[in-house]
Amino acid sequence: MIIDFHTHVFPPDVIENRDDYLRRDPTFGEMYAFPKAKVASAEDLLRSMDGSGVDVSVALGFAWQDADDCARHNDYLLEAAARSDGRILPFCTLIASDPEAAAREVERCAAAGAIGLGELRPESQGWDLLGPAGGTLSDIASRLGLLLLFHVTEEGGHEYAGKRGLPVEAFRRYLARDDGRAVVGAHLAGGWPLEPDAELPARLYADTAAFRYLYEPPDLVRAATQLEGRLLFGSDYPLVAQADALEDVRSAGLDGSTLRRALGENAAALLGLS
Repeated sequence: MIIDFHTHVFPPDVIENRDDYLRRDPTFGEMYAFPKAKVASAEDLLRSMDGSGVDVSVALGFAWQDADDCARHNDYLLEAAARSDGRILPFCTLIASDPEAAAREVERCAAAGAIGLGELRPESQGWDLLGPAGGTLSDIASRLGLLLLFHVTEEGGHEYAGKRGLPVEAFRRYLARDDGRAVVGAHLAGGWPLEPDAELPARLYADTAAFRYLYEPPDLVRAATQLEGRLLFGSDYPLVAQADALEDVRSAGLDGSTLRRALGENAAALLGLS
């Protein structure tokens, strides 16, 4: 089984009225203003999965600054997942700075089939992961049994649209103070597993989303060793085609068993899939 733990799909209204959303939301505007920046639907994702051999994809929400936009996107993810016969798994989003509203929205999504929350970008929505809002998020996820997936910004490196969201240092501090459920750090958890003598919490997982734009093949081998069975394949589709992302991971130099685990077995265990 091949599982892509990091994909993005958008509701028809966002795709059809893209210019309106570019003006309305600063983060969406930053990431999707370039005409060639792809915005995909759930149907696009399923076609990509068929063509690339991906069995299951985690579809992530977007860190909208408006709660109604979050709710509409959540609805689309939940409906797409319900129609997919288990091939699309929904992670929904919330604005954690409003505890009561956040709890209501996440409870609604969990009841409708959400299995996690993400891609979470606290800085993009103006809330502090290390403050009360972060505590609200942890409490909700723990109570409802939801996984968390964060966009984690690597230190240094080149600038790119959508880089900011959560500094790796804040991500480290959050995991150090909180002992809740498993947490996934996107983009190799901002490079945390690559740091010399990195002490990684046992509940930290990291995905390979946009690997080709951020790291080199030896980095993936090192991360897999450090994470000890907690590396997850993620494409960041449609930014990177799923077939291309799979080739990146397959050609990085992982040994056979490590590669099998990264492409699906680790994710299946985390998600409780057979």
